[in-house]
Amino acid sequence: MTLLQPELLAQLGESFPDEVAWKNLADDRVLRLGTWHSQSNQLARGLGEQGLTPGDRVALAISQDEPFTWLISYMGIHRAGGVAVPINTRLSQPEVTRILQHASISMLLASDPTHSTDPQIESSVVRVLTNGGGGPDAILWDNLLSPDASTIDHAIHPEDIADIIYTSGTTGAPKGVVVHHGGLSSTDRVPSAWHGLGFLTSSPFFTTSGSLLICGPMRGGMSGWFLPHFNPGRWLEIAAAAGPTAAFLVPAMVELLVAHPQFEGADLSSLAVVNIGSAPIASHTLRRFGAKLPNANVMCGYGMTEFGAVTAMPMGDGTAHLGSTGLPLPGVELRILGPHGDPVPTGEVGQVAIGGTRPRRMYFQDAETSEATWKDGWLLSGDLGSVDGDGYLWIVGRQKEMIIRGGHNVMPGEVESALFEHPSVVEAAVTGVPHDVLGEDVAAWVVLSEPMTTPAETLRTFLLGRLADYKVPRRITVVEALPRNVAGKVMKDQLVGHDTERSAS
Repeated sequence: MTLLQPELLAQLGESFPDEVAWKNLADDRVLRLGTWHSQSNQLARGLGEQGLTPGDRVALAISQDEPFTWLISYMGIHRAGGVAVPINTRLSQPEVTRILQHASISMLLASDPTHSTDPQIESSVVRVLTNGGGGPDAILWDNLLSPDASTIDHAIHPEDIADIIYTSGTTGAPKGVVVHHGGLSSTDRVPSAWHGLGFLTSSPFFTTSGSLLICGPMRGGMSGWFLPHFNPGRWLEIAAAAGPTAAFLVPAMVELLVAHPQFEGADLSSLAVVNIGSAPIASHTLRRFGAKLPNANVMCGYGMTEFGAVTAMPMGDGTAHLGSTGLPLPGVELRILGPHGDPVPTGEVGQVAIGGTRPRRMYFQDAETSEATWKDGWLLSGDLGSVDGDGYLWIVGRQKEMIIRGGHNVMPGEVESALFEHPSVVEAAVTGVPHDVLGEDVAAWVVLSEPMTTPAETLRTFLLGRLADYKVPRRITVVEALPRNVAGKVMKDQLVGHDTERSAS
């Protein structure tokens, strides 16, 4: 039986109180298991004294520069029976306000005093600030901790709601996904000994991938090493000097690492496992990264806010299924569906449908969208992919991102992978743009490591040797950086209409 996160922390906090649960690499401070356990209890009691009752929603808008306060608050909310609503603190104030109103929060824990003083937030909301300020009614986070550190008497069940996670979608308004306690872990591992080896990550805890890592390293007896702001040079320095055993990266981070001038000379020998998730990754980038780690397991995975972790590469697979996102995790089933909702043969591309034994997620206060997304027990992911004869999942791209150019289907991911094969391309994004005759045309935006005299023509010529002519972008724009959301996904809607350099049409 899988221990729920608060139960896991309680067991480990009592068994290994002096071991390091998390280390903040920005200042080298540590959060020990015993401290995390006891202060979560203190916070849970403090929340109860402020009127929190089981099922109440608590917004967690604490900056990633305060990771320990975030982690203690998150676990304390759960211990009190509350529902955590993690907030991306990089959102604008109007965006945050819309989420807080939609979630109907009872309490707000925040770093930024402007969130607390927002006049559009109900006056009944209890406001807690980590750094003071926020008006006369705001409570200082430190003062919320009760002197009583004993475990609060509230049973948590797998079917109870744990979180409402607002999606960081690349288009459209965010939607709140209801997550149950039983869906926050994909493994039942509980370490019998504490190894204390380092697990390096920069993924904010309020993202889907970050939320899976809150207790993920602990299940392997490892200490989480948190780098609040990803910087490829700093990451390479830490990997060489501190020697982490494992790491988690999103594809955008891998792209920046392999393009960094220190990459080829970096010492990454300590890494035994590197997990890559959150978005598809170009095969060329994956091969180059993997070549630097010949003795490590570089494993891609696939997941969604609407489901959690779905697949993972098994240990020891090597390059046998390079580019795949792996096999379904325990309790997960996959189907690949054709245009009319029927399963397609093995190896054919269709929409990925996800089912299994985990508690079903749904959109908060949006029954209509939930019914359209979950059909007969299956989550319609909107992703296109295939399952090979060995059962491995291969993601092609988003169904809604497929470009139909004059009747030809073009998947942006295939074009992006070809662009990454050019030695000067650091980042690349491809999407469809309106065309009067063809309906849609193919457009690309690239970040280059060094200037080119005629980049559009040079890259088009390069691609024509690798792709069918209808897949080659007729619009190629050089930019300084691609706009990304906090999960590392490119915000392609922000690119359309801003191309300044085009090849001849």
